[in-house]
Amino acid sequence: MTITIHELAIDTFVHMLGTLTHVLDKAAEHAVARKFELSALSGARLAPDMFPLSTQIYLACHHAKDGPARLMGQEPPALERIQESFEQSGARIKATAEHLRGIPRTAFDGAEQRKITITVNPERIFEMTGWQFIRDWTLPHFYFHVVTAYDILRDCGVEIGKRDYMRHVAAVNTTGRCAAATP
Repeated sequence: MTITIHELAIDTFVHMLGTLTHVLDKAAEHAVARKFELSALSGARLAPDMFPLSTQIYLACHHAKDGPARLMGQEPPALERIQESFEQSGARIKATAEHLRGIPRTAFDGAEQRKITITVNPERIFEMTGWQFIRDWTLPHFYFHVVTAYDILRDCGVEIGKRDYMRHVAAVNTTGRCAAATP
């Protein structure tokens, strides 16, 4: 069986955006139970030199849209530096997942060998094929921001664990047995 770029990219992004939605829902419940404002979570960060939760979510969503756009030979979305509320972050995740679900499998035809260039600055230019780009650039960046968002929530006392993070791997059916989850 051969895995396609569509399966690797879209299925991964949709599953993990579902994870982000799930942990944000648990964070909202945590805030209500502890009687504090959700805005405190949006601005939370792990270290002074790291982006806050809302930016981690924004960047995860950005990479989930940027990668497919470049793989399809389209202009990538502009990277903005914005601060969003907790509710806006949740809406961004849902909108990103919906956008991704709308990308047809055929949109990635030829993407494996498509030349993709990332210019960080004039001295740092990365040239890759589509496979290298999704494997070495997009997925690592995406996972970094998803995991960092998860870690910020854990650091803030939200009761989430590995089962919350990996919930898409295998869903438990009513018989108690694991069944493969669908995106």
